[in-house]
Formats: sequence, C-alpha cells, structure tokens
Amino acid sequence: MKTLLTLLSFGLIVALSGCTTTESRIGKNQAAFDSWPREVQSSIRAGKVKIGFTPVQVRVALGEPNRMYSRQTIEGDSEVWAYFESGPQFSLGLGVGSGGYGSRVGGGVGYTQTSGHNDEAMRVVFTDGKVVSIEARTDR
Repeated sequence: MKTLLTLLSFGLIVALSGCTTTESRIGKNQAAFDSWPREVQSSIRAGKVKIGFTPVQVRVALGEPNRMYSRQTIEGDSEVWAYFESGPQFSLGLGVGSGGYGSRVGGGVGYTQTSGHNDEAMRVVFTDGKVVSIEARTDR
C-alpha cells in the first residue's frame, strides 16, 4: 500500500510540474507583456490570439505549439503552428497474479499531457512575423 501511495504522489508531482498557465507565461514575459496594448493584454489573459499578433504574443497566450509546419503558396511562405486538444490524463493500473509458492501484486500510474488522439484544435498561420490566419476546429 505504501508503494502505491508513493507512485500516486509521484504521478501527481509530475502532473503539476508539467503544467503551464497563461499567468505563468505572462510572468516569464512580464516586461514584454506590460509594453503591449490593453486589447492585446486582455486577449492573452483570455487565452486567445488575434490577427496581427507576433509569435511571442501567441506563445504567451497559448504556450508552445504541439507541431510546426512550413507552408509555401503562390502568395509566399508562411509558418503554421498547430495546437492539439490537451489536458492531463491519468490512468491507474493494478495487477494481481499467483503461481507456484506465492502471489504478486503490482500497480502503476500513467500521465500524459496531450490527448490520445493528437487532435488539432487550432492552427495559427504567420507571414512576415505576424498572425494572418487562425483556424479553429468546430465540432458538429
């Protein structure tokens, strides 16, 4: 039982240490954040991006992208940042077995920060260092 509690505690510590919040990202970029217009600050605090945002502003609002793409079109080159649906997911396992002269019990804790499906929820497209397009998935 003590081992199981130790595993659960370790899993919780790992889960909490991997999380970043909008406020923690603002704190790490406080000087830049303070220099941005109020409308930009409000959007970032709400975890939203807008056309015209810079890569730094998008990172503060949404965090690091899960995937980055380059796009080439007739209009020119763009950079695309993809954000997946994410959130901590926990799993617990317990196994019991017996055989021979004794029995065994085992347990484990799993943690992941992205969804199992790697579903893209949003793409942010940059041209010349500014957001020119925001694509958000709509489920119907």
